[in-house]
Amino acid sequence: MFTPDLPIETERLHLRAFQPADVTELHAYFGDPAVHRYLYSEAPADLDGTREVLARRQQRTALREQGDAIQLAVVLRETGQLVGEVLLIWTSEEHRQGEIGYLLNPDHRGRGYATEAARTMLALAFDRCDLHRVVGRLDARNTASAQVLTRLGMRREAHLRENEYVKGEWADEVIYAMLAREWRDRRPAAAPVAP
Repeated sequence: MFTPDLPIETERLHLRAFQPADVTELHAYFGDPAVHRYLYSEAPADLDGTREVLARRQQRTALREQGDAIQLAVVLRETGQLVGEVLLIWTSEEHRQGEIGYLLNPDHRGRGYATEAARTMLALAFDRCDLHRVVGRLDARNTASAQVLTRLGMRREAHLRENEYVKGEWADEVIYAMLAREWRDRRPAAAPVAP
């Protein structure tokens, strides 16, 4: 079992568990249908739908068994504003594998926050959870997300053609991955080891 010491602080961000008071700021981006363009989910219709989403996120703070996830609020240290979220899923105990994900409010994209937060999740995965391999999966049209994974040093492993039917159309999926030894080789000397 792994439960991170929260909050985790990076240079510009505060990664913490979601709180009930986050509902309005979460709805500001998660309730936007444009944000769901490349996601499997649909935007919640109203604030009550976002409250349900938030309740699920509040429960995702530890890896107790395969399939569990740590999903953290990404908050600006300077202002305390919720700008997105980051995720680590324990996908296989036997093979020591995980998956990372991230979602940012469109108003805060293009500033490196997703890369900074996702790098912290890789540190949790490899330095604290002793995972062997971590993947990032995305819709092939989501080039901004692919750039984040590339900046993290993850390698593009596969492009699966029309492998899933999503929102009324066939979609391609791209898979990026990193091994623990690649993380150790690429991690900058100044990169913090997550608590």
